[in-house]
This record gives sequence, C-alpha cells and structure tokens, in this order.
Amino acid sequence: MEAAARAEQQRAAAPAPSVSGSIGEPWVALAECEASGNWAMNSGNGYYGGLQFNLGTWKSHGGVGMPHENSPAQQIEIAKRVQASQGWGAWPACSRKIGLR
Repeated sequence: MEAAARAEQQRAAAPAPSVSGSIGEPWVALAECEASGNWAMNSGNGYYGGLQFNLGTWKSHGGVGMPHENSPAQQIEIAKRVQASQGWGAWPACSRKIGLR
C-alpha cells in the first residue's frame, strides 16, 4: 500500500501537460517568434493566435471559430495541416529565423 501512496503523490506532483517539449516543438518556438508566445494573440492585423493564422487558411485547414480562441494544441493541429500543404513557407520570416528552412 505504501508504494501505491508514493505513486499517487508523484502523479499529483507532476506538472500539467503542456505544448512544450517534443510534442510542441517546433511550434512553441514558432509561436514565440510569431506572437511572443501569446496563443491568444489578436493584434487587429488580420492574423490570429500563437501561429498567426489568417482566417481563410485556418478555416480551409479545418479550423473552427477564431484561431486565437482555440487551445494551443488545436492551433498546432491546424498548423501541422498547413505545414503539410504549404511547407514552412507559410511562416516565411519566423521559419527562417528559427532554422526550419
């Protein structure tokens, strides 16, 4: 029973899952460049979210609602679709800056 209690304490102390690390890379770095890491970015320039989607690209790749109102994980999912169809050039300046192309 003591081992089970220790395991439960370790689970409780573990950090909450996030988009950082291997799951979020290189998307976290790209969001840092595109929007200073602000996944809820709406600067009024026609681009939204941490990965600065325009609404047409967002919707044409399966996004629902406004990009900046979706979770980082959902933004990354749509970004993977964009990257598969358009390559890293969809984020021209930042993909070059962080070494993706």
